[in-house]
Amino acid sequence: MALPLIKIDWVVTLLLLLVSCNSNARSPRLDNTQKFGKVVIDYSDTNSMAYRQMIYSLDTFYQKQVIKGFNGSVLIGYKGKILYERYFGFSQKESGAPWSPETQSQLASTSKTLTSGAVLLLKDKGLINLDDLVSTHLPTFPYNDITIRMLLNHRSGLPDYIHFAPKPSTKLYLNNDDIVDLFASKKPKLKFTPNTKFNYSNSNFALLASVVENVSGMKFDYFMKRFIFTPLGMKNTFVIDPNKERVCTAAFCYKANWQLEPDMHLDGVAGDKGIYSTVEDLYKWDQALYTNKLIKGSTLKEAFTPYSLETPGTKSYGLGWRMLNIFDSNKIVYHNGWWHGNNTCFYRFLEDNFTIIVLGNRFNKSIYGQPLKIYNIVMGNNEKVSGELAPEE
Repeated sequence: MALPLIKIDWVVTLLLLLVSCNSNARSPRLDNTQKFGKVVIDYSDTNSMAYRQMIYSLDTFYQKQVIKGFNGSVLIGYKGKILYERYFGFSQKESGAPWSPETQSQLASTSKTLTSGAVLLLKDKGLINLDDLVSTHLPTFPYNDITIRMLLNHRSGLPDYIHFAPKPSTKLYLNNDDIVDLFASKKPKLKFTPNTKFNYSNSNFALLASVVENVSGMKFDYFMKRFIFTPLGMKNTFVIDPNKERVCTAAFCYKANWQLEPDMHLDGVAGDKGIYSTVEDLYKWDQALYTNKLIKGSTLKEAFTPYSLETPGTKSYGLGWRMLNIFDSNKIVYHNGWWHGNNTCFYRFLEDNFTIIVLGNRFNKSIYGQPLKIYNIVMGNNEKVSGELAPEE
């Protein structure tokens, strides 16, 4: 499906409307004291015994994780300052290339937070309404009662294309246009009446990437680079195109036994996955969401509102973000990921501007238990939380 022809003035209008943001520079120091839950964090003095004990405890924790097979990167940030940053193992084992701050790895479903950001950005600029029908922007979309919002919060009822998209006969990889065409031609049965329940489906965010393309008149990878990655200073972030030459600094994907994960026909579909980044770049994305310079505060409030309330509990889903309500006063928004041996965690404790990012390129399910254990270490084990949040992909 080719991009629709649009008048050049729409492109010019879009370029003028979308604004840049300041990048977030890295700093190893904290400069204030802030209540976090019921406890006070004070690591303003990086020479203090408390700070050194915290670093020692985190290093000890990750020494054990490496023994258990962890291979990747970790960043813990607090109020715009990097509290802890480490790189473990190989980005490309065959050559012995180590993980480094420049190592980009597949974000898997953590990519959905950035795809959501693109849609919300278009919404804030008046180019899209979240309650628009998807068919308004994708004319061949065969379902007449599914909205953009229902794609964002996984309440569309669409089946997951990953489970039924066939291998193409004339090329190696499917792309987002192919997924739009697949739904238009096959019209697969919905799993339920739209907006009656939550069901996680990668189809929703693959289609959202196509909506971004059709609204903007730009390919998804260019839009993301022009209006999100570059303005935020995310110099090591990109949307992968498997048809192009591999980025030499990108991490390879491995099974638990260090066997390379082979490419497959779905690797050309983006939006639901397919974004490569670093922990430092993701922290820039995280911090931009506190400034309201990229996305309006009122729009983010919508994004962090729980929409999946049929089953009471601590977990829900917003607009491209999962939610975990462990504490009454400190909502956690997060997204995990799992694709081709890549396991990812991106946790944001909103009230305290406290962030935990873990990226791995060697399959290791224990990654999903790390953020809450890290939380306990940083909190000095004064307010323990427990549990392992699976990727739920």
